[in-house]
Amino acid sequence: MTAAPRLDLLQLPFLAFAGADVIGWRDGVAVTHASWRAELRRWQHLVQTTPGQRMALFHHDTLHFAAALFAIWLAGKTAYLPSDALPDTCRQLQGEVDAFLGEFGAHCPALRPAGDAAEGDTPDAWPALRADFGGLVVYTSGSTGLAQAIPKQLGQMANEVATLEALFGAIVGEAEVVATVSHQHIYGLLFKVLWALCAGRPVHAGSAFFPEDLQRMAGARPWILLSSPAHLKRLPEQSTQPDARQLRAIFSSGGPLPAQAAADTARLLGQRPLEIYGSSETGGIAWRQPQTDPLQRQEHWQAMPGVEVRLGDEGELEVRSPHLPQLPHRAWFGMADRAVLVAGQPGQFELRGRSDRIVKLEEKRISLTRIEQLLNASPLVDDVRVIVHQGRRARQFIAAFVVPSASAQAMLAAQGKLALNTALKAVLAGAIESIALPRLWRYLPALPVNPQGKVTLAALTALLESPAAVPVVSAPTLPQVSELERSSEQVQLALDIPADLLYFRGHFPGSPILPGVVQTDWSLALGRRYFDLPPRFLGLQALKFQRVITPGMRVLLDLQFDAGKSQLSFRLHSEGGQHASGRFLLGAA
Repeated sequence: MTAAPRLDLLQLPFLAFAGADVIGWRDGVAVTHASWRAELRRWQHLVQTTPGQRMALFHHDTLHFAAALFAIWLAGKTAYLPSDALPDTCRQLQGEVDAFLGEFGAHCPALRPAGDAAEGDTPDAWPALRADFGGLVVYTSGSTGLAQAIPKQLGQMANEVATLEALFGAIVGEAEVVATVSHQHIYGLLFKVLWALCAGRPVHAGSAFFPEDLQRMAGARPWILLSSPAHLKRLPEQSTQPDARQLRAIFSSGGPLPAQAAADTARLLGQRPLEIYGSSETGGIAWRQPQTDPLQRQEHWQAMPGVEVRLGDEGELEVRSPHLPQLPHRAWFGMADRAVLVAGQPGQFELRGRSDRIVKLEEKRISLTRIEQLLNASPLVDDVRVIVHQGRRARQFIAAFVVPSASAQAMLAAQGKLALNTALKAVLAGAIESIALPRLWRYLPALPVNPQGKVTLAALTALLESPAAVPVVSAPTLPQVSELERSSEQVQLALDIPADLLYFRGHFPGSPILPGVVQTDWSLALGRRYFDLPPRFLGLQALKFQRVITPGMRVLLDLQFDAGKSQLSFRLHSEGGQHASGRFLLGAA
């Protein structure tokens, strides 16, 4: 049997598709290859006439982003892809790049092409890309420190596209691509942009951040879902589910998918998730599709074609891969994950936790991973992350961020935080040195994650550095707010509603509920905290109140700002379903 031809990113295979073919969908409207290639030429003209070689690129729309990315490469320049467009990120990029392209917001003006130039469809003028060209810089998530820049050659990306098509092309077929993850990260970039466009699979330009987005994009034609553990774990609590009858596959990356989340996903959407293991540095390394039945589930990973794995001296995983840069003498690349190889099964292994999270406190070597493993084994903990934090007088200590289990929540309510702190310290006592006991505890509804589903050091540190609440004699008027996910246009917050909230008084006696006007007021106020909103309030649209919010509840608030339409959408929901939603209309002063 003849092998299938290699899908070669460097030869720009999307040029071979007819101009009338659909390259993707934007707000339900088809985008043709001809119109997209015309946009690509407009971006190419802009990039060629912009001084400098280093172009920072950020765009929420995947098809606009893809046109700009290929334009940068065709102009012989390098694309720098930050994971977000927040002010701090832009400040860090200022010294690294020569220009900003796309949608960076008012705090960082960016270039965009004129809308009417370079019509027509003349693909002959586009040369093939060079494999040895360093055309890309991506960034790590910053989970253990500041995000690090990682250069990539286009040959690495081409090798990975070919690998994905060889592994999963037959499963995916011609299905459309719907994603909850961002294309600004290596996983979304490869799966939603490079692989999809090269294989001719239509791409939905927007991301399905909210359940309503996923329901709107999916179902009409065969489709696949690109997601992450952070999104898939929340599927059961969503009142709105997509039509999954034509769903062909679900991919998940960004961390191991918990067994319960995999089972819930299979039950709700009818497909077992395909999990991808890799990193920003290495690209894809391995994959698995374990059984969702906990009794049959195996945690083995299978190395991708062409990827070799072995163990280092300390049990850490080492890889050799065509997705890596050309290391001298085909050297092995050491990972920060410990693993064990599966006997008699070439290329198969199990992960056994991180090996690089060793810190020194008062000259003592402390394993942050070991602390997390001990706490995770307790029935009081659903999830946990620990970090080293530098407090006053430059003293360092361990801080723990814990998602308490139902029994721990009951302890919190009945006995208070000190009792739970003591119980969790007892879990660690005898197993670690006293210097490693967390001195500061934060209890959260969920760990904060970025759009790629990663828990970052910056997000955790921000929870510690937020101003302490000022004691007041009167009842509180605000909930306790925890940031769960954040991008330049979307944010998800957890709101813990105080039982003694001022607004419960008299509304209603004996059966207090949170007034609707307070819900909308909080939504707009928090929107102004996270986004640069126009100052004038012009009205509310599509306002709905479906379920009451009562004292002591924990609800999630999803906010999405559409700068082009000057609209802020909000949605309040919990495990019980949706509580309220609406859309603020805003205007200039």
